Amino acid sequence: MYKHPLLNRDQMSPKEALDILVEGNLRFMNNYSHDKDFQSLLNITRDKQHPFASFLSCSDSRAPVELLFDQALGDIFSVRLAGNIASDKAIGSLEFSSKYLGSKLIVVMGHSSCGAVKAACDDFKDGHIGEIINFIKPSIRHEKTVLNKEERTSKNPDFVEKINVLNVKHQIDTIIRQSDIVNDMIEARQIAIVGSIYDLTTGKVNFLEETYIG
Repeated sequence: MYKHPLLNRDQMSPKEALDILVEGNLRFMNNYSHDKDFQSLLNITRDKQHPFASFLSCSDSRAPVELLFDQALGDIFSVRLAGNIASDKAIGSLEFSSKYLGSKLIVVMGHSSCGAVKAACDDFKDGHIGEIINFIKPSIRHEKTVLNKEERTSKNPDFVEKINVLNVKHQIDTIIRQSDIVNDMIEARQIAIVGSIYDLTTGKVNFLEETYIG
């Protein structure tokens, strides 16, 4: 029967949760996966969930969180929105998973060549997409290294990746600034939060060490 993580989830530390994710991503990159008995998992998780990590990640079809980290039913509480934006509803979902489901780690994960970030770089407007763009625009204003206006567009891949990282950091700041629940749990060392970027080409998730708070 699939039994992972082996650690007692109530006793797990945020750092242990992060280590499990790093190990899982390494298995994904090497085309290896732990065997999982999904029928047993259906029975185990039927009445209760206890995810060890929560994600705010992009909706991109190429970045399914459970697959990237070789996790299974009940392991990850996944909140997915284009551009991995920390909307009120996204923050509320992360509060619920942290305080009431026992998740030990919040990961904000962007990814390379993100369409939502590219749209923000080009000030794209159509339908409700502009509402998403507004959450990413502060990251563009904070980017001060690319001075040529013509290079501050989606046509410049280096600029896009700079905004990707800044956007992850901005969404983390937004979560902490707007959520007393998350902030209090971090201060009490009950949970931690960290940013990451998934590389669509290599399959590697690069955790941004400087963003780790906990």
